Amino acid sequence: QVQLVESGGGEVQDGGSLRLSCAASGRTFGRFVMGWFRQAPRKERAFVAAMDWNGNSGYADSVKGRFTISRDNAKKMVYLQMNGVKPEDTAVYYCAAGAPRYFSSSDYTYWGQGTQVTVSS
Repeated sequence: QVQLVESGGGEVQDGGSLRLSCAASGRTFGRFVMGWFRQAPRKERAFVAAMDWNGNSGYADSVKGRFTISRDNAKKMVYLQMNGVKPEDTAVYYCAAGAPRYFSSSDYTYWGQGTQVTVSS
């Protein structure tokens, strides 16, 4: 069993930066693909970024060049550095772990409870 706990959310101004963290428990962390998804009000959950155990990463077009995913397998941590945030980045951000068919598919096995990010203009 793997538990994921996100932190670092909050309110940030348009153009600002924020770093989200995801702490994972469990022995097989290093084998998982780790992903970040988000869900804005009245919208479906959407892929943001993901990284596999070799450090290969993928991003949604909407965040490319602004967000960076990283992971520390020794500490069982995953991070999402968010720079140049926009009001449309406002959402609940979820950390996910598993072996999805591809980075942006939603078939991750484990999910965190989410952390709210609000970007004010």
